[in-house]
Amino acid sequence: MTSMAIGVGNETGIAAASHELAVAARLLGELQVFLDRATLGLAKRCSANGELQGPLLDRWQVPAYELALACADLIAAATAVASVDDASSELDARLALLFAAEAAQAVAQRIDAICLDLDPDADLVRAELRALCAGADLLALRRAASGTPALIETGRLAAKAQGEIGHVELDEDVATAQEAFRRFAAEVVTPLAEKIHRHDLTIPETLLQPLREMGVFGLAIPQQYGGSASDSGHDNQLMIAVTEALSEASLAAAGSLITRPEILSRALLAGGTEQQKQHWLPRIAEGDPLCAIAITEPDFGSDVASLALKATPATGGWLLNGAKTWCTFAGKAELIMVVARTNPDRAAGHRGLSILLVEKPSTDGHEFAFTQDHGGKLTGKAIPTIGYRGMHSFDMAFENFFVPDANVIGETEGLGKGFYFTMAGMTGGRMQTAARATGVMRAALRAAIQYAGDREVFNAPLIEFPLTAAKIARMAARLAACRQLTYAVGKMLDAGRGRMESSLVKLFACRSAELIAREAMQIHGGMGYAEETAVSRYFVDARVLSIFEGAEETLALKVVARALLEDALVKQRQPGKEQA
Repeated sequence: MTSMAIGVGNETGIAAASHELAVAARLLGELQVFLDRATLGLAKRCSANGELQGPLLDRWQVPAYELALACADLIAAATAVASVDDASSELDARLALLFAAEAAQAVAQRIDAICLDLDPDADLVRAELRALCAGADLLALRRAASGTPALIETGRLAAKAQGEIGHVELDEDVATAQEAFRRFAAEVVTPLAEKIHRHDLTIPETLLQPLREMGVFGLAIPQQYGGSASDSGHDNQLMIAVTEALSEASLAAAGSLITRPEILSRALLAGGTEQQKQHWLPRIAEGDPLCAIAITEPDFGSDVASLALKATPATGGWLLNGAKTWCTFAGKAELIMVVARTNPDRAAGHRGLSILLVEKPSTDGHEFAFTQDHGGKLTGKAIPTIGYRGMHSFDMAFENFFVPDANVIGETEGLGKGFYFTMAGMTGGRMQTAARATGVMRAALRAAIQYAGDREVFNAPLIEFPLTAAKIARMAARLAACRQLTYAVGKMLDAGRGRMESSLVKLFACRSAELIAREAMQIHGGMGYAEETAVSRYFVDARVLSIFEGAEETLALKVVARALLEDALVKQRQPGKEQA
């Protein structure tokens, strides 16, 4: 393999690229074997008597973090390559090969870094890995897909595509919904997005009411409870398509509205009584009440098991005392899902947590104070942020705030199970956040392409310069890989699998959104730093994605890496089971 001889036409292009795609798939498979070996070595470092040990996992956080990122890149690259078929375009093939070539380098470097912390036997892995990286096939793939001539041509093709990158085959009803929400986003959300951001406004009813009518708040709710999801399971493809379309116009003023009902609905479906489901889910689906989620506390963020907000038994219910922070949309919301400690014994950890549904009046302001008839109080104040404006995230304080027994998810049976119900909700929330990230990426790429075509420097459009074309190519390749992985994991969740993968795709897509928004801003030069330019909003909005719905580091260490290490130990105990 010496060059990527992709032709001009679609059929010719895919046929010409078939050899390169096969080679890329094989090389990625070989890297997977190396990653499996490194994973097993790290699993041995972090275990005793065949079981992972918390103190050892903490000691080896650095290689575990590299493991999670390597796995994310490798799965994304393999998915991108596998997504190219006879219906794909020449651009699709080029983008898949470009991402695979560059991901292979990154994965190899991360495997090498992991092996530095392993036993001396890992030096053999490193030597064999270096041989693969220096081999003729990988070098030829890199030259064909990411050499300067290839980057320039791929970038120019991506620019001509105007951001229509990463094609995913959708069911007819999903494609129709996606198109409808893209039109709504362009015609209704986009004209308001800059004003909401620059003036730190609350999302107006002119956006909320039509979204209610379009059913956006019921995407995770089964039809039997008034939503649009199948009664037999979730429809993540629709949720992803709608979220992506809205987030392209505005992450904070549209795309993120789905997250809170997504999390709360899944928590109710996982643990609520039938009466609670019948009472709350149809109302949530209608967007009345609007929802918020209160998990994070001033001293505890991603460490959910250590949450301390106290829920003390009272006649007919519970009294809440303590603080929550980063509660997005708490002002506008009339229903807040609060994770609280109903078991005062802190040694109970996550088994002492329950979910209480707090009802309050709605307000458009940046502060609120609500006093119950018996004197209980709930106060909140919005936290000033550099981006993600429109919903506002609040600090909240509870003082003897009463919540009736009927508002405990699962009621008596739900006490102590709040952690598990929350995790059921967060799986959907993380999947939805990956879709939000792809929407921001799509917006940033389209803005970069538009500006690069319009802006002339040294008597030529920016897009005509090789470095600009190369940037566009790499941005497009990453966006395509993110979209394809996001929809692929969505299908896994629809099939009842993919909890770890939902965290992995959130990790990968959110990091990618920040990279792409940064490059889009750079292409804009000085104008990219101006608030009047939309790309500056994309950049500050993208920055928050790796923080909320599970911080990047927590997902990498506590979910992705841990799952990979546990799987490696299981496979070691079952020598007849092939390492995947």
